[in-house]
Order: sequence, then C-alpha cells, then structure tokens
Amino acid sequence: MAESIDVSGMVLSAMPVGENDKRLVLLTREEGKITAFARGARRPKSTLLAASNPFVFGTFSVIPGRNAYSLIRADVMNYFEDLPRQMPGVYYGFYFLEMAGYYGREGVDEKDTLNLLYLSMKALQNPDADDRLVRRVFEVRLMTINGDYDPGRSGLSREALYVCRYIMQAPMGRIFSFSLNEEILTEVEKHLDRYMSNILDRRIRSLEILEQFKSRERDLN
Repeated sequence: MAESIDVSGMVLSAMPVGENDKRLVLLTREEGKITAFARGARRPKSTLLAASNPFVFGTFSVIPGRNAYSLIRADVMNYFEDLPRQMPGVYYGFYFLEMAGYYGREGVDEKDTLNLLYLSMKALQNPDADDRLVRRVFEVRLMTINGDYDPGRSGLSREALYVCRYIMQAPMGRIFSFSLNEEILTEVEKHLDRYMSNILDRRIRSLEILEQFKSRERDLN
C-alpha cells in the first residue's frame, strides 16, 4: 500500500457514494485538483464527517491510488461554518468553488488560486463587504492567474479599467480593500459578464442558481 501524503487545500464539492462514503473534489496546493474518497464519512461517528463538506479548508492526509486518492485524516483550519447560513453569500461561495474547479488541474501548483479562494470566502463572511464586488474581484483575479484576462481593448472607461488592472496586479492581501460607487461597479459587472461569456466553454450551474436568487430578490424589492 502506498504511504499517505499531506496536502493543504479546500473541499470544492462532496457527493454521496454508496451507503456511507463520499466522493470529494479538493483543490490542493501541492497536487492541484484531485478526487478523494472518504470511506465511512457519512457515518454519524466518523472522524471525517465534518471535514467532508464544501468550503472546508485545512490539511488532508490522503493515500494515492490508481485513479483517485483515499482520505484518511483531516486537520481543519476553517470550516466557514457561518457561510451556508448567509444569503446570498452561500450562493456566491458555491460559484467560487465551481469556478476554481473549472480552472483547476491535477498536478499543477494551485497556491495562488487556493489563496484567492480562502480570502474570497473570508470576504463573503465580512458584513461590511459588498458581495457583488467580491464576486468581480474573484473573477478578475482568477482569470488573471490562469492567463485568461486582458481588459486592454474592452472599451472600459478610464476609471473602470484602472479598477480591473488594480485587481490583476495588487498584492493578494489587498484585493478586497476597496469599494466602488454604483456606476463603476455596474460598468465592471457588464464588462465581465460579456467577457466571461466569450471564454467559458460550458455552463456554470452555480452561477445560474445565483442569478435566479438575485432575480427573485429584485422582484421582491
């Protein structure tokens, strides 16, 4: 049997398998995006019960297999347990996880994306942060990390172009340290909606759910 290795990362998704197991997708710093099976994780007394859920961030001990890993232990640093109770923050959170999975690749250093994910979840938990802006910061920086973003010929105003370039280049710890007025934020939103519709090659289901929630929210207001 192969020896276990420790990887630091976040659970992107969790799916029930059989009666007691779960199939997890993890984004890890060391091994990129990997699939890991958590045996018995659905049993009430399992030591993996709480760690085998989306948003969980920590160190995971896994055993490499032919097509997937086996999760044997988890040392959780943050469960982000408040996020699933926040509306609409949880919808933004699932969107961020799916987008990280969209770009994630096995065997690739995902340090920057993992750091972005962690800081984005923290920002969603901040009651003073604008979730709309958090989303656009996440999108710009994620596409930048993966070489998919160039706003140079987008027709943006000087102010909006400055914002996008700041998000691309600023130290990771400072990308959520600003606010925007409604006019500039709306311009950036429309620009990114157009831009991403041209580069994404499949549906992002969590984004559709987020947009449905926002539409219902607007109708109620």
